[in-house]
Amino acid sequence: MRQRRAVIIGGGLGGLAAGLRLSQQGWAVTICEQGASFGGKMNCWRAEGFRFDTGPSLITMPWIFAELFAAIGSDIKDHLDVIPVHPLGEYIYPDGTRFTHSASLPEWLETVKQLDARDVDGFLRFLKLGAQLYEVSQQTFLRRNPLDWPRVTDLNVLRHMPLRHGWGNYHNTVARHFHSPQLQQLFDRYPTFVGSSPYRSPATLAVIPYIEYVFGGWYIKGGLYQLVESLLSLASARDIELRLHANVTAIERKAGQVTGVRLQDGESLAADVVVMNGDASAVPAMLGEARAQGLLPAERSMSGLVMLLGIKRTMPELHHHAIYFSEDYRREFAELFDERVFPQDPTVYVNAPSRSERSVVPGEGETLFVMANAPANDSDSWDEAQTAEACRRVFARLRASGFPDVEKDIAVKDVWTPRKIGTRYLMPGGAIYGTHSHGWKHAFLRPPNKDRKVGGLYYVGGSTHPGGGTPTVLLSAQITTELISRYERA
Repeated sequence: MRQRRAVIIGGGLGGLAAGLRLSQQGWAVTICEQGASFGGKMNCWRAEGFRFDTGPSLITMPWIFAELFAAIGSDIKDHLDVIPVHPLGEYIYPDGTRFTHSASLPEWLETVKQLDARDVDGFLRFLKLGAQLYEVSQQTFLRRNPLDWPRVTDLNVLRHMPLRHGWGNYHNTVARHFHSPQLQQLFDRYPTFVGSSPYRSPATLAVIPYIEYVFGGWYIKGGLYQLVESLLSLASARDIELRLHANVTAIERKAGQVTGVRLQDGESLAADVVVMNGDASAVPAMLGEARAQGLLPAERSMSGLVMLLGIKRTMPELHHHAIYFSEDYRREFAELFDERVFPQDPTVYVNAPSRSERSVVPGEGETLFVMANAPANDSDSWDEAQTAEACRRVFARLRASGFPDVEKDIAVKDVWTPRKIGTRYLMPGGAIYGTHSHGWKHAFLRPPNKDRKVGGLYYVGGSTHPGGGTPTVLLSAQITTELISRYERA
């Protein structure tokens, strides 16, 4: 019998994971990546012996990554060295307060006690809330397509949904658990992990800090792009066709069923199944629908301004992860989502992987990934003047918070603006997570993994269910390939 063929649009993490799972099921797979390298936002940049991850900087729930390797008949330990990050991070505030996030719960509780003794109980209650949300979500939201809901077993699980604090505004829930303004600002940060504002997101996102605090943060030795390189090696060994500079401009169909895709150069590739690993909002235009409008600015998650800095001198005083908070967090998010401008005083994230292992630097020096949130606008030019002003504000926050002056020690530098991110990865305005998670519709009703109208059309990646973040992207690949196995004849 003829082997069934799947074409995957986009060679990001979700596309590679879906391709490997489909190949394991016996499908002939072609992955079309419009750019010059695979990995999507999980990519890398090298210069003068410095090596940088350009996207995610740590992973959580490492067993989900191990599950992918096991599903394709391999063992993650044969490919990657996944190591815990200790301490997980350092937090620095404008008033001079600073502390580290210890991996030890007793040590962390002592830090909480020093900030405000009343918050020890609040933190434990907040963890309990996160645990309840996690137990509900892992049995429903994280493992299955929304179209499969509800089942009787789901209804039994949902009876344990913590309605009192888990059903409302995220920031308000944080404020009800913590008195310390520093701890409120720290826990308000977690919705930014999915490109959203704590003041607009649902309280169920409290599951994010629970996952980090209980399961920790992990780093892949040599950089997170090692994961992509391992998946590419496995794909090549399984005869998956990997095509770079293959920009898909149209999804072809007949009688409501996909028949293949058409590339920008006019080439057509026949397919029994098409899997979209790009932004889901681009699909209507690819189908030739007259009213296709893409992802509107008001629906977009945040983008970011990223500086990749190779520093000449070694800086042992740095932690692997550090957050330098702004003076006025509420004002910062009002600028990002109401005024849609880069903040005057941005919160700055500094990731220094060279503090955990030295293979990413040429002997001496440090690799710094410096990021501040930015709006995902189409209208922003991000010309030289706008980029320079945004970088000035980032360095101003770092200097005001006591970060060492590194500008004179920069050996290599690469700046990623929202426009560059959007252009490189075909994301509207550079929206890193597709839609934001403001309100229940956007947080929990993302585009489903199986198209409702077009047969043979599926979705995978951060813009579809269950959402952005490396573990959830891998879960989307699992959900999508299980749906293909169920609905498409082998």
